[in-house]
Amino acid sequence: MDTRKEELTAALIDYLLTHGLSELSLRPLAAELGTSARLLIYHFGSKEGLLTAAMAAMHAQLRSSLQAMAETRASSAKAPLRRFWDWAVAAQNFPYLKLLYELQILAIRSPETYGPLLQNNAADWLALTKQIMPDDERDAAMASLPIAVFDGLFLELMSTGDRRRTTRALDRFIELVEQGRLQRKPQRSPTSKRGT
Repeated sequence: MDTRKEELTAALIDYLLTHGLSELSLRPLAAELGTSARLLIYHFGSKEGLLTAAMAAMHAQLRSSLQAMAETRASSAKAPLRRFWDWAVAAQNFPYLKLLYELQILAIRSPETYGPLLQNNAADWLALTKQIMPDDERDAAMASLPIAVFDGLFLELMSTGDRRRTTRALDRFIELVEQGRLQRKPQRSPTSKRGT
């Protein structure tokens, strides 16, 4: 069974999905969760601790989803990045991703509080992305590209609501990567006939 802190973290995420971040206050949050502000402070230490726990839990869930997709890559013709995009923009998942990005932007504004969490999450995403990539592309710079493209297009989707255009842009990026891979493959020289 989940610990009380894990239960509260899950309830906090649900609360944030409904109410957003802008007006987050401990007393209304505690009342909605059926607890007290004092107990929230006991479990999380501060409002920032609450948000840190929510962000960490959401990142863990997303990493788990991406890892599962990576492990089943042989059974799908779609690129892992496109499968993750499809998962992220699905109606049941989009609000969670949107909230995660909102939390991340809030954390960027307070690096003294959230800096270590942001660094750890970035390192985890980079390591997971490198696992999915072909052996000859597993360097930090190359792995940063799909992460940055996904982030940028997801922010654009949140800003404009234009799913069709952002999805086409992602497909174009994947095509460019595939074309680059084909161009980098060594050309096989024709074998000469023996005895001539």
